[in-house]
Amino acid sequence: MNISGNTLLITGGGTGIGRALAEHFHARGNRVIVAGRRAEPLKALARDVPGISTALLDVSDAADIARFAATVAADYPTLNVVIHNAGIMRAEDMTVQPYDLNDAEAMIATNLLGPIRLTAALLPHLRKQPNAAILTVSSGLAFVPLVATPTYSATKAAIHSWSQSLRTQLADTGIDVIEIAPPAVATDLMPGHAENPNSMPLDAYIAETMALLEANPHGPENTVARVKFLRDAEREGRYDAVFTALNQQH
Repeated sequence: MNISGNTLLITGGGTGIGRALAEHFHARGNRVIVAGRRAEPLKALARDVPGISTALLDVSDAADIARFAATVAADYPTLNVVIHNAGIMRAEDMTVQPYDLNDAEAMIATNLLGPIRLTAALLPHLRKQPNAAILTVSSGLAFVPLVATPTYSATKAAIHSWSQSLRTQLADTGIDVIEIAPPAVATDLMPGHAENPNSMPLDAYIAETMALLEANPHGPENTVARVKFLRDAEREGRYDAVFTALNQQH
């Protein structure tokens, strides 16, 4: 993908990594549309960064995705880049009975079905665009799961696998499929993340991510140095040790 000159959609871009990416892509000369399910963060972003467009979208809702996809393609006919950033992360304890499936189902609908549904809806449009790209956001936990967040980790592992398959299926279309796999970043994705000294500062993460994207504009993966501990654990024969270290409280 080109680093500038795109019409670019970011889901879940009202806060955290999504908002920071939106601001940086906007500053680099892209037309940016940010979609999210909460109106207030979108209003704040539009107020703080004039020129960024916003739209309401619940990526966990199949009908809302269909509505949104038709609207955004019509309103922004040059749309050529989609960043699937929207995601939720919740701790679960399956030993607690009765086990409530609501959190697991919400994470699957948002983190996995959302990108699949939105890609399916927008793919016919993207195939007509020059320099098109689909960017997925997985996680270091796609490669070594956090025991406290089993479904979240599983959805990110699924996004990694899905991204690999999608990349191969679209290889002859000219559409780049780039997987972004963040480490723990100081955002409000989960309570305590922003204050955790082990979380990578958001500004540092975004700066390195953008530099990697510029250096490797076709991917296939965008992995900052900090996430290599998890990303490369299995291929380097460190998986068991890393899994134990990551989950030492369990």
